[in-house]
Amino acid sequence: MTAAARMFPAPDTDAAIIERSVREPECFAAVFDRYYSQIHGYIARRLGRSLADDLASETFLTAFASRDRYDLAHPDARPWLYGITSNLIARHHRAEQRRYRAMARTGTDETSEGHADEVVGRLDAVARRGSLAAALSEISDGDRDVLLLVAWAELTSEEAGRALGIPAGTARSRLHRARQRIRAALDRTDDRDHTRG
Repeated sequence: MTAAARMFPAPDTDAAIIERSVREPECFAAVFDRYYSQIHGYIARRLGRSLADDLASETFLTAFASRDRYDLAHPDARPWLYGITSNLIARHHRAEQRRYRAMARTGTDETSEGHADEVVGRLDAVARRGSLAAALSEISDGDRDVLLLVAWAELTSEEAGRALGIPAGTARSRLHRARQRIRAALDRTDDRDHTRG
């Protein structure tokens, strides 16, 4: 990226909107409109709907308050927003652990949308969900953060690293380690299913 591109981001990028919002605060609404539902959904998947409204709002309040420090070299604000979100989720570590343990026991997820999701979902997904939730509850917070930012927020490992304030290589290592743990948990589930059948 050239120095001129860093100084003058394209007018429709998140960076340009955030830069403009320092002078015209109402412009920040565009960033909110672009990403609120994604951030809310991510939080709901990690902590449940009961905390999602509050933490999604807090994410954007924090982003708005710190918008003057946004690095304009990054046209996409998603990693920045997910970084703020991850910091807020970290405060609710116990709630997240309880949620995954409950899902591991019951195989259900309170964030499902009801009957339609149940009909669409495959029966074996319920068994796998329990194993997946158990594995998620057992991996380290840092590994879980990278894995879920990549899997659920659809960030690249480099973007997840930027979101979490860690080097890209560290993010890739954490992602690899987390994927290995998840695969091992799902393989154990498959092995148990085959021995029963």
